[in-house]
Amino acid sequence: MANKTDLVIVESPSKAKTIGKYLGPGYEVKASMGHVRDLPKSKLGVDIEGGFAPDYQPIKGKEDVIGDLKKAAKKSGRVYLATDPDREGEAISWHLKELLGIPDDKTYRVTFNEITKKVVNDSIAAPRAIDQDLVNAQQARRILDRIVGYQLSPLLWRKIRRGLSAGRVQSVATRLVVEREEEIRAFQPQEYWSIEAALARVAPNLGSFKAQFYGREKKMELHSAAQAQAVVDAVEQGDFSVSRVKRQEKNRQPAPPFTTSTLQQEASRKLNMTPARTMSIAQQLYEGIDISGEGAVGLITYMRTDSLRLSEEALAAAKDFIHHRYGPEYYPPATRHFKTKGSAQDAHEAIRPSDVTLTPEDIKKDLTGEQYRLYKLIWSRFLACQMANAVYDSLSIEVENSGYTFRASHSSLKFSGFTAVYEEGKDEEEEERSSPLPDLKEGEALDSQGLTQSQHFTQPPARYSEASLIRALEEKGIGRPSTYAPTISTILNRYYVVKEGKALRPTPLGEVVTGLMKDKFQDIVDPTFTAQMEEKLDEVEEGKTDWKKVLSDFYQDFEKELTRAEKELDGERIKVPDEVSEEICPQCGRNLVVKMGRFGQFLACPGWPECDFTMPMVIEMPGKCPKCGGRLLKRTGKSRTTGKQYTFYCCERCSSRDEANKCDFRTWDVPVKDNCPVCGQTMFKKAGRGAKKPFCINESCSNFTPEDKRGGWQRKPAAAKTEDAAAESAEAPKTAKKPAAKKTAATKKTTTAKKTAAAKKTTTSKKTTAAKKATTAKKTTAAKKTTTAKKTEE
Repeated sequence: MANKTDLVIVESPSKAKTIGKYLGPGYEVKASMGHVRDLPKSKLGVDIEGGFAPDYQPIKGKEDVIGDLKKAAKKSGRVYLATDPDREGEAISWHLKELLGIPDDKTYRVTFNEITKKVVNDSIAAPRAIDQDLVNAQQARRILDRIVGYQLSPLLWRKIRRGLSAGRVQSVATRLVVEREEEIRAFQPQEYWSIEAALARVAPNLGSFKAQFYGREKKMELHSAAQAQAVVDAVEQGDFSVSRVKRQEKNRQPAPPFTTSTLQQEASRKLNMTPARTMSIAQQLYEGIDISGEGAVGLITYMRTDSLRLSEEALAAAKDFIHHRYGPEYYPPATRHFKTKGSAQDAHEAIRPSDVTLTPEDIKKDLTGEQYRLYKLIWSRFLACQMANAVYDSLSIEVENSGYTFRASHSSLKFSGFTAVYEEGKDEEEEERSSPLPDLKEGEALDSQGLTQSQHFTQPPARYSEASLIRALEEKGIGRPSTYAPTISTILNRYYVVKEGKALRPTPLGEVVTGLMKDKFQDIVDPTFTAQMEEKLDEVEEGKTDWKKVLSDFYQDFEKELTRAEKELDGERIKVPDEVSEEICPQCGRNLVVKMGRFGQFLACPGWPECDFTMPMVIEMPGKCPKCGGRLLKRTGKSRTTGKQYTFYCCERCSSRDEANKCDFRTWDVPVKDNCPVCGQTMFKKAGRGAKKPFCINESCSNFTPEDKRGGWQRKPAAAKTEDAAAESAEAPKTAKKPAAKKTAATKKTTTAKKTAAAKKTTTSKKTTAAKKATTAKKTTAAKKTTTAKKTEE
């Protein structure tokens, strides 16, 4: 151990607190607050002709942090650079070394896959040098993104609209959403029919069931009513009998532990968290949470990973925990190991709890709602992946009539296995579960209780959700674990894509930009090219390829495409078509269109300048207005007093200019899709993060929940207020005015005494009169007038 105090530099204060507790005296732990040096924002910052030399500059606003770190590094013994264990973290360590001027013999690089006492101390005891290959891979990615962004985006500004951007990953992601929308528009529904037979055993009360038409020897598709009717006519002339009964046990294996991609997908499905929010909460769990009796504890392993590998220590701990809590039968015959995809970097373990014995329930009181839910998801998935298979009893029955086959099946859980802890979510809605089947034997005759024909039409492919888009990017090799969340945030913030519920839909702007990119910059939006670029960056990380050669090869073709596009688009301006909404202009009757302003999207009449009507964006909510049955809309506004934006929910007829049809329903509570089981009206829940319990607002309903039992802020805007006036009520409850009648006489006297000196001199017989005057909105003025009147009388 050096005589001087050793310095450990991490990225965040919370991580510094946790690591400082584990290292103890002899170490000073400081946070860099993320990046300290980057390419300048005001210019390209890359000398392309000089071999792609980057011009790194200290980040503005970080002068105090950098100065403090320089002083600490100068007086310390060793300097341990303990930034995140990925390319970006390696690059931050390198930037710190260069910017702080730390000599090679004082520089030690350490990484923590999990922030626990053992791992922290083991890592400090076995430092390494900065991995320049990792740094170069990150430099290549950063410079590639800068070249594309700073040379391509200005073209979009000039030819389409200011404020646009393009990028290697974001442009491909937008293209996937646009092309899915094109598939949906081009989709031609195909008619098909299904036939369901209601069957029962010949002996009464011994069981009935339903079977679905299958075909003859092979599956038949019924494409018209005539084909379906032909089957029904034939079957009605014959008899049903059981042709086959098959019983078997089916095993279902658990899903592997989380990677970054699968964590973001599952959090989106089950917790309704955006990828960005998921990563933010996961970062908090990784860096450390204050746990009662233990202090700051890192709860999960590093959350940016594409590996399914698990350490032997973690596997042994999971085995011991499962044996003690659930029993030996819940542990598989052999420890499970999951194979990582060939394209994965496999630099870190899969995402798992640092200590499986810290159950979500045990530490729930120390976590926020979001932290608890995400930790429970990670903990449950890890534990389940090491548990025994779930076992199901499966029964399938084939029934024949006139040469046609009908099928029915059912499965029941025999042994819960891993499902006792966790089941993976699905993007698609699950099929309706079948009812139990009677105990039938082959050759047994059945009675027909009727045939039902149903017409169906094939459905277009579903729009991407955030979860399914991340899965598509991962499957195509586009981007890496650290890029999924910021990519989706970018395309949403640029209004290339909008969210409707959970679905992602391209805007006309996104379609125009994608069309231009596909026409002029095919490589940038080509998924295969983008995936190949990721592979080249991986080769740089492995030391197989020179990073500047990768940049040079890319730029030769990119520069040609850019020059050609400038010439072909010379003097041309591409118009973005207006997106027509379903909202009608109340002044002239036209359909309002979506416009972009300084503060985002809004609705405007296309008849401008003859008609100047505008209104905020309207988002339709589930349910119906409890007063008139109209649509419920989500609207936003800005308070005139504070300038803060607020959100409220109202009837679609709130802004109607037809007084006869106007509805004054407004609320701060969020309408939900569930209806009250008693009265059938739409239910509401309190706004805000976390799970909120729906409640009924119908006062005449036995299921009605009073205001004081609903939780959250108690906000009651007057129904007759305008939207602007409602902004005043949107302030926190502490600003609400209290009725003057609730003040006591003593309070009024005290207020009067403090407001004016004259009130103190007022005789006892006149105190009550003076106090009442002082409680008006102009208390001070009234008090002064009272004093003047008294002096006149004297």
